Amino acid sequence: MTTVKYRLYQPRLAPRRTKVQVPGWGGTKEPRQDGSHEQAWHCLPFVEGAQYGIEIFYPYDNEVRVSRRDGKFVFDGDFGPNPNTGVSWPPFRAFGEGFYTLQLLLDLKVPESMAVRTEPHPRFYLSATDDVPLAVPALLRTSWWPMINFVVFKAPPEGGMHIFRPGEPFMQFCIVPAEPDFVLEPMGEEEAAERELQSRRIHASRETLGRDTRWVSSTKTVFDGTYRRILGAARARDRAADD
Repeated sequence: MTTVKYRLYQPRLAPRRTKVQVPGWGGTKEPRQDGSHEQAWHCLPFVEGAQYGIEIFYPYDNEVRVSRRDGKFVFDGDFGPNPNTGVSWPPFRAFGEGFYTLQLLLDLKVPESMAVRTEPHPRFYLSATDDVPLAVPALLRTSWWPMINFVVFKAPPEGGMHIFRPGEPFMQFCIVPAEPDFVLEPMGEEEAAERELQSRRIHASRETLGRDTRWVSSTKTVFDGTYRRILGAARARDRAADD
């Protein structure tokens, strides 16, 4: 297990393992049954992917709206008086023409073999209004770099807007290997044939595996629990192997 240590100057950043909020940005509490409208939390691969990181929350009292007018940045919000703590104030800055930064006095320390990767918060992919800030991916080797003091966001398009709301998650960090130490190669014939046979068996068993979990959403999208059942079996197998 990897231990991630943190220190922060803004307690309201409240770093925690990312949670899918239901009801909330992850969708509403609609059951998996015919006629329900499909929700993000209905998709287990999305849920597992969304919960992989560390989310942080906007720590200031007032909402800030970031937009561009005539090609120039507008940071619309009441930041209040300068706290005179030595931090940059206000915390937002233009960063070239297409990006802006937010000062973020948060230090995440990971082992030397690991790194911290900045990512958009998962709710970015679910927003119907495209108002969620778009954090730019960056890899930081924080075992020796204790200075995560700002993050970069892609600017909204002309006429668009990013909104930072008090107490709302606005980005996340993922803990990944510091080096992409892998080799990409095609499968051999035997392995490829084994994978094809496995996929055909799953397809042929789908009616049985997903029979009592199959449902059709309000948009006529068909769902079933085949993946969830196989994942549950794989986890049970792994737990038994560890005992």
